[in-house]
Amino acid sequence: MRIASNTLADGLIGQIQNLSSQQANLQAQVASGRKLTNPADDPAAMGRVLNLQAEQDRLDQYASNAAQALTISQASFSGINSLKSISDRAAQIATLGNGATGATSNSAYASEVDQLIEQAVQTANSKLGNNYLYSGSAVDTAPMAVSRNSSGQVASVTYAGNAQQTAIPLSDTSNVSPGTDHATNTGLGDFINNLVALRDALTANTSSAITAAGTSLQTTENTLVTSLADQGAVQSRIQAAQTQQKTLSTSLTTLISSETDADLPSTVVKLTQAQTAYQAALQSAASIMKTSLMDYLK
Repeated sequence: MRIASNTLADGLIGQIQNLSSQQANLQAQVASGRKLTNPADDPAAMGRVLNLQAEQDRLDQYASNAAQALTISQASFSGINSLKSISDRAAQIATLGNGATGATSNSAYASEVDQLIEQAVQTANSKLGNNYLYSGSAVDTAPMAVSRNSSGQVASVTYAGNAQQTAIPLSDTSNVSPGTDHATNTGLGDFINNLVALRDALTANTSSAITAAGTSLQTTENTLVTSLADQGAVQSRIQAAQTQQKTLSTSLTTLISSETDADLPSTVVKLTQAQTAYQAALQSAASIMKTSLMDYLK
């Protein structure tokens, strides 16, 4: 059977082009360290990689959510802890005010409590960024609406937030509410009003009223202590989720790497083989293409 010379030449050229393409692909893998640079390299592997990357993106979002939730919980905890310190000092003053100290001492204690009230209002109305911490989900509303007397002192506060809590997703199946609950938020208003009652009782130097205010402060302090415990539990849960997210992220990174990263020693060997084959094909083509019709006739 006769083989046309142009058919033979086309076959040689096609083989050389294929070897050249293979060589270029292997060179790109060695240079980049990646075996997948475009979908055509391995469509099935690229599909798996895209799915893994989508899962990684979801996990990154949950990790961002967890960091945000932890920041909110820590800020809430810090504020409640500051209010607990105010409560502790107020309880001490209530005890001292019931002693045989006299009106002058109680007037001085009343002045101190007045400063504690201002500090408590400021803390209860504190923000994280642009959002109020203790308003429930009504983060653009100051939680404590303040009424003042003719002297400019805080006369009472009213809770102005709502009863909702903002839930933040930590995974496809779990959410966390890092802010304080409604009982705590309204309890902060009760706490401030109890401070007002103590200040007024000290100003009036009325022993029974001082005792009553001290008892009420103990009740609202229990609310603060409970809230601190709740926030500690929330932070532990968030941190456990973060640990799990880091583990999953590491696993996904390993899986993606196994699909996309080139095995450099193996790739270098393949590149060397491809280069050798390419050079051999060029030499063979040059030799064959030099053969003339007279060589066949001989």
